[in-house]
Amino acid sequence: MTKKNPWYDASKLHHTPDGFRNVEPSERSVGDYKKWQDERKRLGLPKPPQAGYPAFIERWWEPADFSGTGDTIWWLGHACLLIRVAGRYILIDPALGTRASPLPFLGPKRKTPSPVSIADLPPISGVIYSHNHYDHLDKGTLKRLLKRFPAMQAMAPLGMGHWLKKNGVRSVTECDWWESLDFRGIRVHCVPARHWSMRSFKDRNRSLWCGWVVETKAWRFYFSGDSGYSAGLAEIGKRLGPFDVAALPIGAYAPEWFMGESHMNPVEAVKLYQQLNCPKVIPIHWGVFELADEALDEPPLELQQALSAAGIGEHHFHPIKIGGKITL
Repeated sequence: MTKKNPWYDASKLHHTPDGFRNVEPSERSVGDYKKWQDERKRLGLPKPPQAGYPAFIERWWEPADFSGTGDTIWWLGHACLLIRVAGRYILIDPALGTRASPLPFLGPKRKTPSPVSIADLPPISGVIYSHNHYDHLDKGTLKRLLKRFPAMQAMAPLGMGHWLKKNGVRSVTECDWWESLDFRGIRVHCVPARHWSMRSFKDRNRSLWCGWVVETKAWRFYFSGDSGYSAGLAEIGKRLGPFDVAALPIGAYAPEWFMGESHMNPVEAVKLYQQLNCPKVIPIHWGVFELADEALDEPPLELQQALSAAGIGEHHFHPIKIGGKITL
C-alpha cells in the first residue's frame, strides 16, 4: 500500500506513515473540543478588554514605519513578522486579512487593524510559513502578496509545498525539522515545535509544523511558531544559539487544560526564555484574534506577573505595539 506521507522516515519520531505527530504524548480525550466550546458559551468567553476594544487599540497599535536601512524586525500583529536583513525583506506567517478562517463571514475576526496594507509593504523577496492554520497561512493575504511580488519565494515545513504552488507561489522550499537552507546569503533553519496542522477535515497532521531560526553573520533570530511548551525546545538554543532576538508566543492559552498542548502561556514563555539564555524577545500570538478564552489584554498582564514571579526585569522581554519594531 502506498504511504500517504511521501517523506515518511521510520527513524524520525515525529513522522508517521500518514503524516506527522508531536513527540510529546497527548492527554486530550475525545469530546474535549465540544466540552471547551460548551464551557466557553456558558461563561460568555472571551470577555472584551477591560477598557474596551478602542482603548486597547489605542494602547497597543501603531502604524508600521519602515524608514531606515538597518537590520530590523517588525511585529505586524499575531504571529506575523517582517525582517529586514541586508536590505532584503522577509515576511513570516503573513495573515493580514479580516478573519482567520476559510470563510469571509464566519470564524475569528480581526479585533485590531493591520498596521500596514499590502500595498504599502516594502519589496518582499521571501515568505516563511510555520504551518497551515488560517491565522498563519491566509490565502487572501498570499494572493495579494503575489500580485505585488510574483517572484516571491516561500519556505515552509514538509507537506505545504503543493498547496503553495497551487495558489501561485513559483518557488517553494520545504524542510523537515533540523534541516537548513540558504536564502540569498541568509541561513534559515527549520526547528521543532509542539503543535498540529489542518486546513480541512481530511488533512489533519498531513503537513508538518515548525519554528524557524534565521542566521546571518551578525545575528541570530528564533521564531517559535505556534507551540505548546516542551522541555525539548531548549535543544534549539543548544544547537543553533545563542540568539540575539526570539519571537515567543504568549497568547491563546486559555483554558490551559485544552490549549496547553498547542500554545504556551506566559509563564511557560518565560521559562523557555530563561532556557534560551535570555535573548531580546518579541512576544507574539496575541492582541489580534480571539482564538481562546482569555481577553485580548490578558497576555501582557500575565507576562508581567510571570516575569515578576521569576525575578526577571522587563528589559529584554516586554510586549511591543502591533506595528512596532526591534532594531538588530
